Amino acid sequence: MMSDCIPPYLVSRLLELGHHEQVADQAGRGEWFCAYEWAQLLGEQGRQEQALEVLAPYAATGWWRAAKETAELLEEWGRGEEAIALTLPHAEAGDRNALEFVGRLLARHGRADEGLTLLAPHIDDWYLAAAMAQATQATGRADDAAKLLEACIQAGERCRCGSPTCLHVEIRPSNAIELLAGIRERQGRIDEAIAVLHTRESTSISGRDQLADLLARHDRITELRAYAAASPSDDATRCLAELLEARGDLNGAIALYPQQPEASTARRIHHAVQLAQLLARHNRGQEAIEVLRPLADTPDGSDDCIVPMMCKLFADHGRAADGLAYLDAAEARLLDEEGDFIGLRLWLMSQCGRHDEAIELARAHPDADTWRVADAVAAVLVDAGRTEQAITVLQAQLPATSSTLAWLLLDLGRVHDAITTVQRPAAPPGRSESNPAPGSNPGELL
Repeated sequence: MMSDCIPPYLVSRLLELGHHEQVADQAGRGEWFCAYEWAQLLGEQGRQEQALEVLAPYAATGWWRAAKETAELLEEWGRGEEAIALTLPHAEAGDRNALEFVGRLLARHGRADEGLTLLAPHIDDWYLAAAMAQATQATGRADDAAKLLEACIQAGERCRCGSPTCLHVEIRPSNAIELLAGIRERQGRIDEAIAVLHTRESTSISGRDQLADLLARHDRITELRAYAAASPSDDATRCLAELLEARGDLNGAIALYPQQPEASTARRIHHAVQLAQLLARHNRGQEAIEVLRPLADTPDGSDDCIVPMMCKLFADHGRAADGLAYLDAAEARLLDEEGDFIGLRLWLMSQCGRHDEAIELARAHPDADTWRVADAVAAVLVDAGRTEQAITVLQAQLPATSSTLAWLLLDLGRVHDAITTVQRPAAPPGRSESNPAPGSNPGELL
């Protein structure tokens, strides 16, 4: 989707700089992101039919994304029935993404019964079950969706691994409990939602704890405190800290992250990072550094998230040189680890005004002929006001550096060059970072 085309951020930049004609032209040449952004702009100007003409060739190919985003514009313009007519055939053909979209779309336009009928046969699919549960919100069919989910939960099968101690129950869809709790919460049946969530095996998904978030939303702070204290994960603690911070109780939030030497390394790192981020948000960067420093200085404390965080904190407080010193110590402890922090080091040197030294360091680096070093060197050169040299460095590592290069070219007003840079074909077979083009070492170009 992003290869060999004009990416969304570059289209937005073109429009921001007033290059509307170029975007319109490329929209007619098969550049989808140009077409979509141009159609949006035409719609905002009240030129809806012209906008639809721009998108029509893409939707006519049968490509779901084009149909979906055309439908979103139609709905935004108050033409919901046309949006349904455009996308319903995709859903009826069984396209999973179309089923999810159309189910919600029908519900939003007073056709919740059709949406439920469309999605209910696919309730085993967690993605479509989520669409069904949310599509019934405020439509009078929430209880119907809840009954379907309750049946799924009751039909759950115990794990067949054979272990007498295994209590795992396989439920399909896997998110049935969470979805049922969401329905009960939206109905105002909070106690039922809480009770349902307490039956889960896993308490957190993608870094969030649904029960903790529910308790926070309904200001049940006593229950949240008790739950966070008993929870095996730290997500409930973070939720409580966010609630206290939002209330202005910064000290209370800080107290939730005690530094416990007896805790596991992973938990100590997690608490230190959360506390440091909390302090930094309130302009207490030096305290954030002091929180991280003891852990970072231990043999196993140079976690790959702590190193950049420490360095950024130093730089944010005008102490980029201290950040470099810390990086020296951290890298000494990480000699056996894969990779290094060359990009971070070059950025810190640039922050210190040591541009020439940074470039010399990059030239001597074992990965000097790779795109990641080229990107870092280009950033140093731009910071030093040497944009043309940065462009030369990036050109040597195309197509991997095309996005960065196009942005620089666009800022210099070289619109055609920027567009052709991202539209260039992929590298020929056999060409890779380990087999670069002749003369592609950034150091050779400086």
